[in-house]
Amino acid sequence: MLTILGFAMIATFLVLIMLKKMSPIAALVLIPALFCVFVGKGAKLGDYVIDGVTSLAPTAAMLMFAIVYFGVMIDVGLFDPIVRGILKFCKADPVRIVVGTALLAAIVSLDGDGSTTFMITVSAMYPLYKRLKMSLVVMTGVAAMANGVMNTLPWGGPTARAATALKLDASDIFVPMIPALAMGLVFVIALSYVLGRRERKRLGVLTLDEVLVEEKETETVLVGAGSGSGSGKDAKRNTGGSGSGTDAPAADDDEDEGFQGLDPHRATLRPKLYWFNALLTVVLLTAMIMEWLPIPVLFLLGAATALTVNFPHMPDQKARLGAHAENVLNVSGMVFAAAVFTGVLQGTGMVDHMAKWLVDNVPDGMGPHMAFVTGILSIPLTYFMSNDGFYFGILPVLAEAGQAHGVSSLEIARASLIAQPLHMSSPLVPAVYVLVGMAKVEFGDHTRFVVKWALLTSLVILGAGILFGII
Repeated sequence: MLTILGFAMIATFLVLIMLKKMSPIAALVLIPALFCVFVGKGAKLGDYVIDGVTSLAPTAAMLMFAIVYFGVMIDVGLFDPIVRGILKFCKADPVRIVVGTALLAAIVSLDGDGSTTFMITVSAMYPLYKRLKMSLVVMTGVAAMANGVMNTLPWGGPTARAATALKLDASDIFVPMIPALAMGLVFVIALSYVLGRRERKRLGVLTLDEVLVEEKETETVLVGAGSGSGSGKDAKRNTGGSGSGTDAPAADDDEDEGFQGLDPHRATLRPKLYWFNALLTVVLLTAMIMEWLPIPVLFLLGAATALTVNFPHMPDQKARLGAHAENVLNVSGMVFAAAVFTGVLQGTGMVDHMAKWLVDNVPDGMGPHMAFVTGILSIPLTYFMSNDGFYFGILPVLAEAGQAHGVSSLEIARASLIAQPLHMSSPLVPAVYVLVGMAKVEFGDHTRFVVKWALLTSLVILGAGILFGII
């Protein structure tokens, strides 16, 4: 009976959030509470929730302060020179432009928010693609795959969800996965080079050579890329014609301001503190990888330091916190709501019964390879359902089944991350609509292009994980 109710609870949760009948936070709270009553253990709901919240508090703290930290770093201009440098690197060469798209998306993905990544990437690169008549689905596909690989960062979402669902430390999941994820990112960059070569061949070498020889024309293209700086709304209005030499100034100083997504004149810029912020970020990421302190503590200290140094006045600090409050509330709210779901699933014993049923139905030969099975299953499951549904509904069952065959929950958690390059193009991911909308690409065209390459990227990460003994 508990097995049936467990699967029914998961199915109800998935259907409601996939059909958008309930928000993930509401579904994570109300559905398990209702099923807890059905099981006959409604009186213990409070205990289940308190136990879950206690165990998930560190993960929520990490996400909250990571969002604040990287939000502040974007505000103060830490990533501005990187964006300008990539645009200068791209020039008018399709190969460089596609590779630059992957690099820019990967770097901006450090903030952990897919929507922000796509807004900045498309705003910066869209005019270049239009100016050279390059395929826009190449831009959206490469950006989505690069962001998908980087989305596995502990503050990006999937790793935090896996740690939350299985009550593991996010650093124990993520740090050993770095070599495999690095291979995935290298593959995306290599694929970008191949796609860029294909675009160069399609567009015609002679035409491109003429553009590349004329340095003034190259500068015009770069300046045109920034003619709509300020917002994605401006980028949508920009059809590429705005990059003509008759309108765009050719001065080097103006070229430095010619990038989109990050307003070069925003009041939050702190150019005198650039190297301090860069050093602080390097130290923070190094400390995370070396595990000098727990990740929540590191980001708490980092966010407090960044706010205090860059915005010493209290009104400015409150303004920055207010600017990022929506993202903080959404993410931290999701984590605490998940405490209800995981608490009921485990406290009532439903997950144990479901795992036993799954173990009984897994062929004996596949039991010791549950990590590999999890990786393969995660590819379609994370595409056809949200990360919330997979990590909070399916992953605990797979982990219990793996433990019955001697496979650790850490291996299962790591394997569950490999499908994120494909997941970021799922129709259930809101950020992908920001991507295709700003790029003026039909979602169907984006899907047809990206699925095969994203699937291959996921398999590369899985293969690298097995090769390195991580999975």
